[in-house]
Amino acid sequence: GILLTQISGNLPTRRQRAMYSVSGWCPWKPAVNTGPVETRALLKAGADPLLADDSGNTALHIACKKGSLACFGVITQNCQRHLTSMASFPNYSGHNCLHLASINGYISLVDSLVRLGADINAQEQCSGRTALHLAVDLQNPTLVCRLLDLGADVNCLNYGGFAPYHLTYGRQNEEIRCQLFERTAQELRELPESESDDSDMEDLDLSEDELYDDIKFGK
Repeated sequence: GILLTQISGNLPTRRQRAMYSVSGWCPWKPAVNTGPVETRALLKAGADPLLADDSGNTALHIACKKGSLACFGVITQNCQRHLTSMASFPNYSGHNCLHLASINGYISLVDSLVRLGADINAQEQCSGRTALHLAVDLQNPTLVCRLLDLGADVNCLNYGGFAPYHLTYGRQNEEIRCQLFERTAQELRELPESESDDSDMEDLDLSEDELYDDIKFGK
């Protein structure tokens, strides 16, 4: 296609990754947006799947954020050698592919990533939340249930010392609260004590706009 013709004649080298990331140009954005045929052709032409865009997203990140199962399949089938590093690599917001799939509510992609070996308990770099923390924050009971079925650790604490169950405080979804209460260690069912008048939960709420700048609600 036109995109491949424009790009494949001068594919970026590994040394050019940083320059392209700064400039914001990345072949994977238009390729994944175009579809699996263009994505496959670009890979076959030798494009580097680890090249990141100006947000630090590789080809796999973009597919997970877009929710493209077809492009996800093409990338994972053709990039076995890089699969582990691509799946675990954080973008500039601190989110790996599993975090992006969870944030956007793409449960099929969450399933696929875990099946391919992604760490279900990996913590995002902003505040140490796992995919389960994110699912609770977004009040997505279907995703919470699926992550629990896949073996997510309900007792994993974020950097503020909060387990996923703690994030149900002040939230309306009773189904999520009940699911997590039954599985959370008894000593973790109470909110951790705060050393200041303002709780860590309030601090977390105040920073949500920054931490969730790429979240799509209503998924």
